Amino acid sequence: MSRKGPAYDGDELLARLGSLTSRAREYAELQRSQVELAIALQRGMLPAEMPTAPRYHLAVRYAPACHGLNVGGDWYDAFHLPDGRIGLSIGDVQGHNIEAAAFMGQVRVGLRALASVTSEPGEVLARTNDLLLSLGTDLFATCTFLRLDPATGVLESARAGHIPFVWATADGKSGVGADEGGPPLGVAAGMTYPVTCYRLTTGGVFVLLTDGVVEGPSMEVGQGLDQVVRLAGIAAVAGMDAGALATAVMRGADQVGHEDDAAVLVVGYEGAETQP
Repeated sequence: MSRKGPAYDGDELLARLGSLTSRAREYAELQRSQVELAIALQRGMLPAEMPTAPRYHLAVRYAPACHGLNVGGDWYDAFHLPDGRIGLSIGDVQGHNIEAAAFMGQVRVGLRALASVTSEPGEVLARTNDLLLSLGTDLFATCTFLRLDPATGVLESARAGHIPFVWATADGKSGVGADEGGPPLGVAAGMTYPVTCYRLTTGGVFVLLTDGVVEGPSMEVGQGLDQVVRLAGIAAVAGMDAGALATAVMRGADQVGHEDDAAVLVVGYEGAETQP
């Protein structure tokens, strides 16, 4: 005895196919709207302008992932501190959705607010860590926070689970930041974050970035950092401006085949103005 499914005539089959297509289209539109909302949320939470200081140049480049339905939570920030120094931060929130994008905004605002109370980088990260834990979320973030003194060129750095920055000087030296660092923000209470001091010299550059710039299916993080070190070294020797270096680093990010956000923040120093 043969078993056969119900027979459908041509019109009924076309109607069913049309219904399935319509539902698939509605679902795709919904997902696209969610991605567009997350991207708008991200961009609305990032700073519209960079702070200025004589002889210093800051440049940023940012590219949201938009791989499929994923949207990450990378951020960058730079702002004047009450004592005249400049606070710099860059980081990455765990997750790739609207919740991660919203949490990114909370981290960035928390860092700014706490830096206005105590701008010492290790203390800023420790207090931000406790603040995020008090929110009761399962999300966490990696971050680097730096304090720049425009009068001396001194940069104080503290790192919370984030990839190190890259530096280069006009005399041809370049490398990766050697600060010890601590765990990501929002993981465990009572964490401490060591502070390491650096100095920006004439023609020098510091390149802060997120892992989407240097790590992906086509490249390991060590190789990606080496690539940025080479670019920064060439830029410093050639006297390339901060904006051009930031663009070159972001273009290099295309080679890693990343599926994550990519953010770059470059700090360049022309040196003290010479007296006539």
